[in-house]
Amino acid sequence: MKKILLASVALFGFAGAAAAADLPARAAPPAPVVAAVPVFTWTGFYVGVNAGYGWNTSSNNPFFYDPVLGYYGGDGGNDGGFVGGAQVGYNYQIGQFVIGAEADVQYADRGNRDRILYSPVFGYYNAGNNSDDWFGTVRARAGFAFDRALIYATGGFAFNGDNGGWTVGGGLEYAFTNNLTAKIEGLYVNIDNGNRNDLIYGVGYYGGKNKDEFGVVRAGLNYKFSTY
Repeated sequence: MKKILLASVALFGFAGAAAAADLPARAAPPAPVVAAVPVFTWTGFYVGVNAGYGWNTSSNNPFFYDPVLGYYGGDGGNDGGFVGGAQVGYNYQIGQFVIGAEADVQYADRGNRDRILYSPVFGYYNAGNNSDDWFGTVRARAGFAFDRALIYATGGFAFNGDNGGWTVGGGLEYAFTNNLTAKIEGLYVNIDNGNRNDLIYGVGYYGGKNKDEFGVVRAGLNYKFSTY
């Protein structure tokens, strides 16, 4: 009887094991797929607008010449005013270093800087001005990025009309989102308008260096096109 009982237990145990082997395996559900958040990069094209203040820094030495009375100097003042415009550029980031190029065109309401010349016989003469109401630049940029903050230096070519010169400066830019950045920038601009030698009222000559030198401080807003 004991042997029969043991045999029955063994038979039922084997059958239970076989039945358990046929049941589907219990496995943990797959983990949800979460897209990785892209790391911010300064690489890409951008366009933007800017506004600020510009002031003249010219120190020209105009003169008035009369064959009898000789030379008489003039003065031009030191005016300033609103500066604003638009820019387009491209950045490329290598590690924490960022290099790029930017071009901009600016309206500049910095005053006329009228040159008043004086002769004791012929009185005062308005000899024009050396401040244009617009200018543009084409510049290289190079900087160091602290994640979404960028400190940079910039410099290159400056122009207005047929006249050319140079500019140099620097700034700080910060990315609020992957596409929207804001910057504060300062520039010094030096444009050579050539030497003037104009006849005034048929009685003498006005001449001297005619450089347009001014500083600019401006804030800007850029939209950076995605590179992902």
